[in-house]
Formats: sequence, C-alpha cells, structure tokens
Amino acid sequence: MANENSLHTSKNRKGLDSSLSEFSQQLSKACEVVLDRFKNLDDAKAYSGFSPDTVEAWFDESLPHTGMDFDELLTFIKEKVVDTATLNIGPYMYAYVMTGGNQISIIAELLATTINQNVGKWHLAPSISELEKRVVNWGAEFVGYPSTAGGVLVSGGSAANLTSLTVARNLFLEQADVRRKGLFDLPSLRVYASTEVHGCVDKSVEFLGIGSDNLQKISTNDDFAINLTELVERIEADLSAGHCPFCIVGNAGTVNTGAIDDLEKLAEIAQKYKMWFHVDGAYGGLAAAVEDRKPFFKGMEKADSLALDFHKWLYQPFEGGCALIKDWNTLHKSFYTEASYLSSDKQNDGRLDFNEYGFQLSRNAKSLKIYMTFKAFGADRLRNTIAEDIENTRYLANLVEEASDFRLSSKVILGIVCFQFLGTGDGSEADADYINQLNRKIIPALERDGRMFIAGTTLKGQSVIRACLINHRQQPKHLKRLLEVIREVGDELK
Repeated sequence: MANENSLHTSKNRKGLDSSLSEFSQQLSKACEVVLDRFKNLDDAKAYSGFSPDTVEAWFDESLPHTGMDFDELLTFIKEKVVDTATLNIGPYMYAYVMTGGNQISIIAELLATTINQNVGKWHLAPSISELEKRVVNWGAEFVGYPSTAGGVLVSGGSAANLTSLTVARNLFLEQADVRRKGLFDLPSLRVYASTEVHGCVDKSVEFLGIGSDNLQKISTNDDFAINLTELVERIEADLSAGHCPFCIVGNAGTVNTGAIDDLEKLAEIAQKYKMWFHVDGAYGGLAAAVEDRKPFFKGMEKADSLALDFHKWLYQPFEGGCALIKDWNTLHKSFYTEASYLSSDKQNDGRLDFNEYGFQLSRNAKSLKIYMTFKAFGADRLRNTIAEDIENTRYLANLVEEASDFRLSSKVILGIVCFQFLGTGDGSEADADYINQLNRKIIPALERDGRMFIAGTTLKGQSVIRACLINHRQQPKHLKRLLEVIREVGDELK
C-alpha cells in the first residue's frame, strides 16, 4: 500500500509564474524588443539572407532540462528570431499577400493571450464568443454581404474555403445523408472554377472526398476572369455524362493578378443549375468596402458562402480567416455533433457554442484583435487605407509603364502589379525568351540581395515579377525604390 503522505501533493508548489514585480520588468523588456523592431523600417533589409543550415544551427541543441535566465533568453530570441525575421512589417514586403499587421492588434494579442480563452464553448469564453459573433456581423456588413450571415473565424483563407466547401457538400447532399453515409454510390460531384483559382480549392476537394479530377478548371479571358461560355458548356456536358454539377467557385480577386470573375453572372448560372455558389474573397473580398471598387464585386452578396481573410486587407497579424455562410442554421446543420461531455451546460439562454458551427473545439481568441481594430480605427479609416493601397498600386503601374526597361503584364484592379524587367531587350517577340529567363532569374537574385522581398509568377507562359501592395506603411517613395533595386539587381544579371 502506498505511503499515505505520497497521496498528497506539496502545499507549496513553486509553479511557473514570476512575482508580479518581476513579470512587470519582463514585460517592459519585451516591449523594448518590440519597439526596437519598429525603428528604422525604411532602412532595414526585408530579408536577412541566412541559409537554412545556418538558421537550423542556431537552434540545434538537445532538450533543455534546466531553465535559462530570462534576460539571456530574451537577448537570444531578439538576435536570432526577431532581428532576423523576414520583415513583413516593413515597407519593402511585396511577396505573396503579406500585410504588416497593426499595432492595436499587437496589444490585442497580448491581452488575448493573457486571459487564454478557449472559444469552443460560450461559457469558456463569454465575451470573446460574443465578440466573434459581432466581428462576423461587421465583416459581412463591411463587404456588403447579408446581415443574417453566420460565420466562424479560422486560420486563414485556405481554411475559410475548406469550411465553406464542407458546408456546401453537406447541405447539397443533405437528403443523401452524406455526413453519415459518405459519398459512396453517389454520382461524381463536379466543382467548377477558373484556372486562376487558389490552390487551396484543389486541396479542399481532395480533403472532402470529391477528388481533384472532379474540379473542373475553366479557362480565363484575357483579363484572367473565368470564361462564362466555356463554364456553361462544361456544366451541360457533365450533366449529359451523368455527373452531378454541385458548386461554382467564383474569384473575388485572384492571387496572381487580382482579377475578379463576373460574380453576378456566376450567381445566375449557379441558380439556373441549382448549384451552390461560393466566392473566394480571401485576397480581394475586403476591397468591396471601397466605393469605386464595389461595382467589380456585384453579385458577391448572392453567394451561398464567402471566404474572407482579415489578416490580409484588414491588416491583422496572423491568423484571421473568416468563413461566412448565408445563415447560422446552415452552419450548425453542417457541423453539429452531439457529445455528452459537451452537453452538461446546455441552457435555453441564447448562448452560442462555436464548436457546433465549425470543425475545431479548441479555438483561440482571434476576434479580439479584429474587434479592437474596427473600434480603434473605424470602418471609414479602414476603407480609406485599402483605397490608398489600391492608389499606390496604380502609381506603381504608372511608374512601370513610364519606364523604358519595364513592361506591365496585367491590368490593375486591386493591389497587384505584374510586370517584367526588359533588361537589354526591347520587348519584341524576338526577345521573349531572353526576357522570360531574365525575369525567372531576377526573383532569387533579389532574395539574395535582401533589400526587397518580392515573388514572381507565370502569366500566359511568361515569367513575371509580381508586386502585391497590401501594406499601410508603404509610401510612393518605397515604390520608386522597388524599381530602382530591381533595375540594379537586373543589370547585374544582364
């Protein structure tokens, strides 16, 4: 029999907390690291350039069995993590769709981490749960989506698209009891999207058991928007072949060029063929709040589901995706699963448990930073900031068009400029191979240089430089500097 004393824990556990005085000092020192990172952003390199082997070596150590002095630890983290980080917060980040966050959200993240809420059940996070409902409502209103919409905050656009397509599948096949029986013995479901659709849609149809062979990629017009004639022809052919047209995915801003499909026409086609209409607005959807961009998004309000990404054009630090569905009940029907260990607190008092409206049970407090951003700045200032990004994009496009050694490669709709550096070429067909190779080589050369961080893509078989401007810290002088650096690095490659 175990010693009786061994059954009792110590009454004087040390725990893991510091004294409040010491914690205050630690927070102050950490704040100094934060403030130091914001100094001299105009002069800082966008990319540190250390090799994978070097970075790996910094952290190559065995499991520590004793603790490290806090000041030494913070110094190490500052030197090896904070100071060497790719400078997403700076004005020279143009790659992918990367925003610089905002300082109010830094404070919000500290507060959210302090209270450590799990937003899977209402009584575990009462205020944060209500904030998430409010943020979902405000996000819908901001872009002109119906106020009745339900929604959940997720990691990003990829998860928002997956969540939306999961709801689409479950509701479309509700009569077939797909949640219980699966897709066995059912006709193949067909999903339609343009060749410019984000790769997460490919992953989603694989994840959902639909299969990538059933994702029908439709060609685009010269403006990179979906070809509606080909779409209808493909739907009709699939119906004749015994397939089941199920969902149309419209692009509200492609990642390659910012192209926007004719969402109004897509909504009409989806309605005609009794299909689900989903819009991927993860990159561009929030620009629907800008007055002169609204016409491009006409029809988005008719979508059965909409993916947004607040860590793009609402300037949030990662993560902050949002899946919007036309109503809360549709979400609930798609995800609710009864579990006894989650039911003991059930009351008819209006509480909403977010685990019943999405896949996750453990969920962090993403809503606080978004709520505080809306409250601190207001919707008008956020709209204006997005509009300024788009104006900066037009300015960069004009600089490209005015330069003899650059060539614009796509029309500017939102915050993306695709262009080529011509080098010694004159832009003629005879120089096409030279220009293509030069622009393929210039991206890794710019990364090695480190002053700018920018990526490329391929349009109509040609390698192009792709600049994405979704950063409230960028000024016209930074855009001029971008072209100067590209020219300097490109001249060395010529």
